[in-house]
Amino acid sequence: MPAILLAGPAAEPITLAEAKIYLRVDHDSEDALIASLITAARATVEALTRRVLIDQGWRIVRDAWPASGLVAAPVNPLREITAAHVVDAAGEEIELALDAFALDTARLPGVIRVARGALPAPGRPLAGIAIDVIAGHGASADHVPSPLIEAVRVVLAHFYEHRDVPGPGAAFPARLDALVAPFRVARL
Repeated sequence: MPAILLAGPAAEPITLAEAKIYLRVDHDSEDALIASLITAARATVEALTRRVLIDQGWRIVRDAWPASGLVAAPVNPLREITAAHVVDAAGEEIELALDAFALDTARLPGVIRVARGALPAPGRPLAGIAIDVIAGHGASADHVPSPLIEAVRVVLAHFYEHRDVPGPGAAFPARLDALVAPFRVARL
């Protein structure tokens, strides 16, 4: 069940100014590099934890409605459903009522309960269902757990210090695993 990014975060978990202080950089000549490393560090922490840090819009694509009526969210923490549709045999999108879905956001991964029998079957065999969701800890870094913010800093510093290392580069610091381990979302 793939998930497609519709809208990335409105902000990064740390600002350029915060990153420069953390890296002890007091000039502006590497601002573009540091800004791109912040994004790469956030994406790395998201991949390591299977969590979205700052709210993002995602589309969950399915071929058919699950027999169990439960859809495990591939992006977490799940916050809300913003839209859903099925594609009919003619290729037209049919909007679905959001009250046909219920969210369990207390568990990780989050679960979407689908009202079985109340929704039309897709008219094509592949990718006929789309559920648009918002996932993340909140709209700003204020809602992200502090160990995950620190993990972004650790990865940022690692990327900055090892940017000239060819190949796979140096291993991440051991403390990174200690920071992210409690926040990893298990795969179902």
